Amino acid sequence: MLSEAQVRQYEQDGYTFVRGVLEPHVLQQLRDVTDRIIESAAEVAEHTNVLDLEASHTPERPRVRRIKQPHLVDDFYRDLAGYQPVMDALIPLMGEHIRLRAGGKINIKAPTYGSPVEWHQDWAFYPHTNQSVLAVGILLDDMTEENGPLQVVPGTHRGPVLDHHSHGAFCGAINAADPDLDVSSAVTVTGKAGDMSIHHARLIHGSAMNTSTQPRRVLFFEYAAVDAWPLAGVESVGDLTEFNSRIVHGEPTLQPRLEDVPVRLPLPRAVYQGSIYENQRETGARYFDQYEDASLAAD
Repeated sequence: MLSEAQVRQYEQDGYTFVRGVLEPHVLQQLRDVTDRIIESAAEVAEHTNVLDLEASHTPERPRVRRIKQPHLVDDFYRDLAGYQPVMDALIPLMGEHIRLRAGGKINIKAPTYGSPVEWHQDWAFYPHTNQSVLAVGILLDDMTEENGPLQVVPGTHRGPVLDHHSHGAFCGAINAADPDLDVSSAVTVTGKAGDMSIHHARLIHGSAMNTSTQPRRVLFFEYAAVDAWPLAGVESVGDLTEFNSRIVHGEPTLQPRLEDVPVRLPLPRAVYQGSIYENQRETGARYFDQYEDASLAAD
């Protein structure tokens, strides 16, 4: 359960942080399952439906930057999405009726080269009928100042939804030269393995490259209130049985709740599909440094 101060921080700043959400044995199981999936990258040469790979990946030198939709990859992740300590943290923020979104991922920042994620708002990817939508980040490793931690801009969930387009198509990132992008008040979020961040879908956030010698793996689950339905073109609800099967707490409804909230649709689709890393290849001015694959090939 969140404290009153944590609920207030989420409402005012758009994020909060919860210590020790995972029990040690659950954390170890999370690491074991994740390690097994990462090891499978040695069998592939390009992106798959499960694995998103660094540009420098080869089967001989496997380099994974994301596991996609983990709840579909292993039942452990699906069960973890409804883990009671996670629900206890979310209910004060979004009510008793909660659905796991179809997205979700494990972002993997390997030591010395793990890719950055440019400033963005999740809401730009998946606007809903109301803004009771958020993401949690469960830390598999300690998240430090050096290993590409989550960075957030407090209060931006109460501001506009900025443009995430480049060259006429969605690119999943805010152009660093956008005069409306002000990250001067950005906060770095750090914590221990087993801790969990929570951030509002409209909050501006990003993360730098991992320049340390330590890994930074974070499991991100995305949740929406059951009465928050995805807008057309964002996520299909044609299979209502599947849609409702992702309810992790509470009951389904056929009455979406509508709010007057700002929306920009992620259309036309990004030139490069598959993950935010691919979407952001078409970003204009970048904020975070990129790893030079040429130097990697030379070592």
